[in-house]
Amino acid sequence: MEAPSRAEILAEIQRMMNELFQLDPARVQPDARLIEDLDLDSLDAIDLAVKVEETTGLAFDEEKIRALRTVEDVIVVLQSLVSTKGGLPVPPPAPAPTES
Repeated sequence: MEAPSRAEILAEIQRMMNELFQLDPARVQPDARLIEDLDLDSLDAIDLAVKVEETTGLAFDEEKIRALRTVEDVIVVLQSLVSTKGGLPVPPPAPAPTES
C-alpha cells in the first residue's frame, strides 16, 4: 500500500477535527496552532489521538501527544507512524443517499 500524501493526511485530519470539534476544515491548516488558533485544549488533543487510533489503527504515544502544538505536528507524527507501521487507511466516502 502506498503511503498517503501530506495532502491526504491533512484532509483526514480536517475531517476528524470537523467531526470531533465542529471545526471548519478551512481553519485546519498546517500552520494552525492547536491551542491558540483552533481553541483546543489538552483533553481535545487526547480525543484527537483516540480518534486517529480508532480510524487508522495507528497509536500515538503519550509523549507525542504532549508535544503536539500545530496541525503540522500532527501531520509529521502521522507520517512517521505510517512510515513505520504501513499505510494510513483512509475511510471511504459515505455512500450517496438512495431514493426510495
